[in-house]
This record gives sequence, structure tokens and C-alpha cells, in this order.
Amino acid sequence: MNKKISITAFSSISPLGNNAEEIWEKYLDNQHCFSKQFLDQQQTSVAALDVESKQIVAEVRESDIKYKFLDDSVLFALTASRKAVEKAGWNKEDVFGINIGSSRGATDLFEKHYKEYIDTGKAQTLASPTTTLGNISSWIAHDLQSVGPEISHSITCSTALHALLNGVAWLRSGMADKFLVGGSEAPLTDFTIAQMRALKIYSRVDQEEESWPNLAFDFEKTQNTMILGEGAAVCCLEAGEKENAIAYITGVGYATEILEHNISISAEADCFQKSMKMALKDTNSEEIDAIVMHAPGTIKGDLTELRAIEKVFGAKTPLLTTNKWKIGHTFGASGILSLELALLMLQHNTFVNVPFAEVQKQSKPLKKILINAVGFGGNAVSILIEKA
Repeated sequence: MNKKISITAFSSISPLGNNAEEIWEKYLDNQHCFSKQFLDQQQTSVAALDVESKQIVAEVRESDIKYKFLDDSVLFALTASRKAVEKAGWNKEDVFGINIGSSRGATDLFEKHYKEYIDTGKAQTLASPTTTLGNISSWIAHDLQSVGPEISHSITCSTALHALLNGVAWLRSGMADKFLVGGSEAPLTDFTIAQMRALKIYSRVDQEEESWPNLAFDFEKTQNTMILGEGAAVCCLEAGEKENAIAYITGVGYATEILEHNISISAEADCFQKSMKMALKDTNSEEIDAIVMHAPGTIKGDLTELRAIEKVFGAKTPLLTTNKWKIGHTFGASGILSLELALLMLQHNTFVNVPFAEVQKQSKPLKKILINAVGFGGNAVSILIEKA
């Protein structure tokens, strides 16, 4: 059986916009997408959707009266899914599965409903059905009128790549021929950011004084600099090699850290070492041209992943990059947005450096790229993609 999985379409909505060419141009522009919002009684750096993208989401909300009360996490996913399915040429006659995950789910809506309950002692009728985890994939299935399996799940910050893993498993098993996979997150709320501050991992760097408030990929930083972003991304997967493939998935890996505490990850990220080795099972490590790191902008998170890469690749480390310095950490959607960067680099045969890091020179065409993601608890995923 051909183990290759074709990625036949990809779509996203994020602080970079929702048009692939515009997103690529913004990656070549060494500016971050952070803005200041008044959250938790003070100005806070976040990576929010731009005005045009917010308008697109508003139009999706208005496209069906039933969408009026849905959380942004659902609407982001609906927006990306509609476009991806159109690009792939799928229609209502096609049987395809859906697996869209989210770390936090209906974050904003849940917090609003809970506040109303605290204030009034009453909950709204739609409070439960619009905040359940299955909400995202169920509404996408409704919107696309699909007839295949629909799955939602949450595995913290590696959620979207776990969705991809699941889609690959269905396709390789022969239980499905097509799968729509991805992740969505709308975490820019007071309480969510307060939780990150309580962990002492949220950035306190003043972006008016510093060019780079999120120092993801700076391995010598002396403070944590994670900043949250919002967005969603999905890709259409099909079994085998398809003529319209934009890239192939040729390796997948996963592993879970042995926990010492709730956010545990070892000094050399054993989970990443295992997941990368599994993804590289049938591939010589010297063939990997680049790695899109998870690198959330925390001291330990960035450095332990680097140590894991050095352990797996030795002296011949591939080119390394990340996108969180630019769009922040989108929690459950972050892995699939990292996949987007990898796809764009393959498409344009251009490696994207992190502007405040030492420049890495591309010496050969980009053909194989590894993407990493990990969440609280050390739930690591590594995906190997290859140029079509």
C-alpha cells in the first residue's frame, strides 16, 4: 500500500490574513503581527485577526441564522474549511471525514455565559450546546453537508497535528479516502491570558520599547516571552499520490513525556526525540532540509526542543525556524499554522529566517520539512512533508 498521503488543499485565517500569497509576502516582511488590546485591566500584547479577516468571519456568521450565537473558534474553522474544500474540488457527493480540534474550544462564549450565570444565577438556553467540544466539527459538517465521520478533540497545543495524525490513520486504514483536518483557537480573553500569566510564561516585554516582544527562537533569552494569537487552519488529505497534491505527508510521529508535573517536559525533550525519530523512520535524517519548531517563546520550551533536535540530528542540524515570533502562540491551531509555513517554504523554495536570530543560509532546494508541536503534559507530534 502506498503510504503517502496527499495534501490537496490548505486554508487558514490568522493574524497574517487568509490569502496564501499575502501570507507569504508577510512572512518575507520582518514585522510581527502583534497589537495592544485592553485585557485584564491593562494593555496586553496579542496577535489578533486583521480588520479584513474579522469582516470575513462576520460575513460567515451572517450566512446562516443558526450561526449567530456561535463562538469565534467555530466561525474561524468554518471560514477556513469552506475555502479548503473549494480549493480541493470536493463537493456534497464526496464522502470525507472531519477532525478539527481546539485546545480551549469556545473560550470567549464560555466565559461570557459563565459571567452571566455568576451575575444573574441563570444560564442561557444555548450555553451548553454552543460550548461543547464537539461543536466545531459538528458545525463544519452541517455547513459542508458532509456525510463522513466527524471528530473533535483537545490535546492542548499539539491538538491540530493530532487531528492530522488521526486523519492519516483513517486514510491508511482504508476506512476513508478523504479527510479534512485542522485546528481552531480564539483565546484572546481576560481569563485565558490571566492563566498564562499565572504560569509566568506570558511576555512582559514592552513592544513599544523592543522590536520583538515574542523572542521565540532566541535561545539565550532571560525571560519568558510567549504571546497568544488567534486563528484556524485546515488541510484536505487524500490517500495516495494525487495529481493536485501540493505536498505529501511521508512520515508521522508522536510521543508523550513521562510527567513530573502538569506542564512537565524534560531537559532534552524526550517526547520530541521520540516523535521525530518515529516520523523519520523511513527517511535518512540528512535528507531533512528544514524544521519548523514549536518554539513558543518560553525559555525552557524553546531550549529543550533545540536540545532534542541536536540529539536526533547531531552535528548536521537542518535549517531551523518558527512562526510564533510573528503570529504568537495559537494553542490548538499552532501546529497546523506551522504546517502552513512549511508548505509555503516548499512551494516557493525559500527558507524563512527568524529576523533577530543568526541568518541561516539555504544551500539546496527545499524538498523535505519536519514540523513539530507539543502541548502541556509533553504530548509531542512530528510531521514530515515532502514536495509534490
